[in-house]
Amino acid sequence: MPKIVITGGAGFIGSHIAYHVRNQFPAHQLVIFDKMTYAADVRNIQDLTAAGDAELVIGDVCDFDLACNVVAGADYVVHAAAESHVDNSFGNSLLFTRTNVYGTHTILEACRRMGVKRIVHVSTDEVYGEVRTGAADETTFLNPTNPYSASKAGAEMVISGYLHSYRMPIVTARGNNIYGIRQYPEKIIPRFAMLLDCGKKLTVYGSGKNRRHYLAAEDFAAAIVLLMRRGEIGGIYNIGSEDEFENIEIAGMIADIFGHALEDVIDFVPDRPFNDWRYAIDSSRIRALGWAPQHRLVDDLAGVVQWYRDNRARFQRLVCDIAGQATDIGTGLQTGTQTP
Repeated sequence: MPKIVITGGAGFIGSHIAYHVRNQFPAHQLVIFDKMTYAADVRNIQDLTAAGDAELVIGDVCDFDLACNVVAGADYVVHAAAESHVDNSFGNSLLFTRTNVYGTHTILEACRRMGVKRIVHVSTDEVYGEVRTGAADETTFLNPTNPYSASKAGAEMVISGYLHSYRMPIVTARGNNIYGIRQYPEKIIPRFAMLLDCGKKLTVYGSGKNRRHYLAAEDFAAAIVLLMRRGEIGGIYNIGSEDEFENIEIAGMIADIFGHALEDVIDFVPDRPFNDWRYAIDSSRIRALGWAPQHRLVDDLAGVVQWYRDNRARFQRLVCDIAGQATDIGTGLQTGTQTP
């Protein structure tokens, strides 16, 4: 039976990829390889595992022998495992280098040894650094500005070495900010939804004027599957939307869903050590393959917020029982595995 491995598949983005892959490749064996750190949750994939549609292998992508065993016989490996929260990277940067650079190197070498036919690497638009005007295309010089984006850029340098030295069948995806259900409440949308649901105020960095583009997890997962099938070997693809908002606008939209005036529920807090003003990418290359976003944040946001309200018990200890400051969620909740 043909086989697909998704690293980090029990996390937010990885679980959305897993469900989409299961739907698009019903005849393939699906293996989810995840360390089950704080941002992973078995409930994210329980419909797959309970039905026997996926196997969960718990382990570290930095474990070479285990990685070789997991990817052996795989036709595809989607490498989505990563430490991804920028705030955490300021306080624990070595972990980011270990997981995102060494972990990627380990997976690539395991795939090389085991003869994997195609690897899709999940990167980020943050490797470009600030894009004050216009949009970065895939040829734009990498200019990471924080330990997280630096580690993701480092992973891409390892990929470049494997492409040139071994002609490895690797495709890289650089995506916008991803939103959707099941996201750990350290990122802006789930954090704000949970804070208001717990009766706390929204903690906004600096002036709140930093800008981000937002892409639905379902649209990102569809792009990954397209790259599995049709991405050019060695190719890099930006995956982005036109949905661009200031952080303060996101706060206002969520406050409105709860029926609050923004000025009544907002607290401005000191900015993090460095906070890119804006990210923006040109995704015309993948659009030429036929992909385009099917979702818009303004249409989806109320439903996403409602999911967090309906699943408050899952995250209550993380948000409702603490002071609710941005740093509490950003750096104080890095340990422990979420399980039912």
